[in-house]
Formats: sequence, structure tokens, C-alpha cells
Amino acid sequence: MSDICQQDLRDWIGRSNRILIKKLSRNDRSWADDPKNHQNGFYIPKEIREVGFFPPLSSNNREKPHILMADVPTFWPATGEFKASTVRHFSNKGTEMHLTRVPKEEFAGLTPASLIVGGKLRERHYDTHYWFVVIDSSSEEAEMIESAFDLKADFHFGLFEPVMTLASVDELEDLTKEIEGHLSSGTLSNFIASVARLPPPEIFAARAQQTYLDEYGLERLDPYAIESPGDAIMKISRDIEFSLYKKAELRHRAAEVIRIITSNERSIVSAIVRGFPELNATFLSASQHRKSRAGRSFEKHIARLLRDGNVGFEEQAVTGGRRPDFVLPSLSVLKNKTRSIDEALVLSAKTTLRERWKQVAMEKFNCDLFLATVDDRVSSEAIDDMQRQNICLVVPESLKTSKESSYVKKSNVITFRDFFDNKISKRPGMLLNGSSLLL
Repeated sequence: MSDICQQDLRDWIGRSNRILIKKLSRNDRSWADDPKNHQNGFYIPKEIREVGFFPPLSSNNREKPHILMADVPTFWPATGEFKASTVRHFSNKGTEMHLTRVPKEEFAGLTPASLIVGGKLRERHYDTHYWFVVIDSSSEEAEMIESAFDLKADFHFGLFEPVMTLASVDELEDLTKEIEGHLSSGTLSNFIASVARLPPPEIFAARAQQTYLDEYGLERLDPYAIESPGDAIMKISRDIEFSLYKKAELRHRAAEVIRIITSNERSIVSAIVRGFPELNATFLSASQHRKSRAGRSFEKHIARLLRDGNVGFEEQAVTGGRRPDFVLPSLSVLKNKTRSIDEALVLSAKTTLRERWKQVAMEKFNCDLFLATVDDRVSSEAIDDMQRQNICLVVPESLKTSKESSYVKKSNVITFRDFFDNKISKRPGMLLNGSSLLL
């Protein structure tokens, strides 16, 4: 797999009139890692085939009229290659079609849930109107695409306009009018002061939880009353909370920039040139803060599930120099040397894993060890390594069966639904008196 910088990617998107984004399934990428596999290409969903992104298909083989195809020459900016690609639809086998004759090395060694991003150019690039880039899900470019096109946690594929923005047109217009109003009334300093600090993670977490409850008409985030508690947590943490954060961040960063360029009585040009170091630091801080903020609220959402489910737990309890995220049902039970192994468990929570799961492996407590995540990018090899360390992953219900993740056949990966039904409710002492669970 080759790399493409964010600016080049933005340039190609800007030259296109429509953008195709698809999360690659296991079948879309596994062939590239198998030298014996002669497949070449990835699936195009029926919904994309039918809306005119690709040229019309036709049969040019009288003996095999069920094979419909069209020539689609493609350019791959990351490698500079042109490919004589084709789209093929075997109408007797299903609804999807393949884009074939693609650069195999671009699909090799990918992290699960990686993306294929392509566009239909407004003007021909040499011999083609089509370009494609494979973006590894662990890269900063993937984060940029997910944020810019507002890809939700349950995203699989879609066609988009080539406009990447962190806020809707209405939100931008409202904020512009608000700031202009403060400028004209001489109260700009009041606005800047009011958004000088972003709310702490616990505030975003509480707002996101309440937004979810209001949307679904619920009073509590009770895992025994919600059909798919893991999917609920994923939506709250990856979609709702991030949306709230982006709105607050826009106001905060806009105020910072306005403060810098209006802090002295000089021309706008002079203010920008002289203030460039501070402006640059502001934008760098924005990027770094956005990357780190998600994990700090994830534990809050897990705690809310446990609390509303009347599950006994202690957070960040110090034991033997270690500080696990959650001890169930209590630290005193965990430390009881006469207890049975199933009377206590440790639950860690990490929004994204990467190599950080190895920190969890160091926590040995003579009890079952669970690791909750909403990360769909965990490799099969890492999951197997966790199993050797006796770590059981807890993932949202939709990710366990997802075609893009590597979870489906892994015995040490369970859903949040399984965790609450089988690892908590069936163990002695885990549920507090008055639990909403109907035993």
C-alpha cells in the first residue's frame, strides 16, 4: 500500500463531481495477501451500480449474456499508475459487481475497515475520468475522510458531493452572523471569553448520552432494556459526541483565530503575517486535541451502562500499583483470597486499541479480563495475541458480525449483549439489589 498526503487527496476530491467512499470488507482485501488467490478487484454494491456513477453495463458475449461489463480506465494517484480497469456484473450470481484490474499491492497488508476512495473527474485526466486511492484505516488520511464527510459508525459505502466541511452550511451561517453581531455591538471580547475553553470530556459525555436518550425516548441507559447496548455506546461515542465536539470546537477555534488577528490595531494582512506562529500553533493544537479527546469519554459511557444496569463496580481502583478502569463488583471482592475466580472480573475500556491493548495484558488479577472497544480496525493477528493473553474483547453487536472487521469467527470476542447477559447477570454478586434485570 502506498501513501498519499492529505493535500493531494483534497486536490483530487476537489477536481471531482462525485465521490465514492467504501469501507473495504474482508473479501475486498484478503485476496491481495494470498499469493494463491487470483482474484483482482473489489465489490461495488448494487446501490452504487444503479445510480450512474459508473458507465452503463452491457453484454458483449452472446454465449454468456449474464456477464455485463464496461471498460473503466482508472488512475491511482498514490502510485501514479493507470489501469485498464473494468466493472463486471455476473447477473446470475447476485446484485453486486466487481471493479477489476486494480493494483494488487495497494490492497495488501491493510488494517480492517480501511477505505477505498474514488472520484469521477469533471475533466478527463489523460485517458480517464476515474481515480481511486486505498486508505488504511489506521492513517491520518482515514481520520480526515471520516471527519470531513461525517462518516458514521455504521457507515459501509456512499456517494458524496466533493465538499468537505466540518459543519453544515446553516451552522456556519449562524456562527458568522453571531460573530458579526458581537463585532458590531462591541462585545466581541465577551464572545471570545465565553468559548475560550472547550468543555471537559465529562460534559460532552453527559450531553451525548442525553441526546441519545431523548432520540430514543429512554430515561436510562440500561443495558438490559436496550436491545444492542454496544451499538448504543458506539453511536453515542463515535457519532453523537463527536458531532457535539465539532460544533463546540468550531466556535472555540474561530474565537482563537479572531482574537489573534484583532488583538492589535493593525491591518488584517499584518496581523496574519505577524500572528502566523500563533495561528499555526492553534491549528496544530486542534488536530492533536481532536485525536486524543474520544478515549477520555468512552469510560464515562461504559460507567453509565453499568450504573443504569445496577451492576456493582468501582472505577480506577488502585490495587497493587495498578489502576484498572473497572473492577466488578468491587475491589474488596477482587482482593478476597477465598473467592472463586468467577466472583470478580476486570473490565478495561479503550476506544481504539492499536498496541495499547498490551497494557491490559500486564494486569493480572486472578480473574477474567475483558477489554471493551468500539474499534473495528483490530487485526486478526492482534485478536489471536489477545486470546493467548486470556483477554476477551467486548465489541458492539454490529461489529461482531461486520464484513469489514475481523471479529466474526473469534471465540474471544463477544458482544456487549453477551457480556451483560452471560458474564455479569449469571455471576454471583454482580447485580445490585433492585436490578432492572428480569431473572
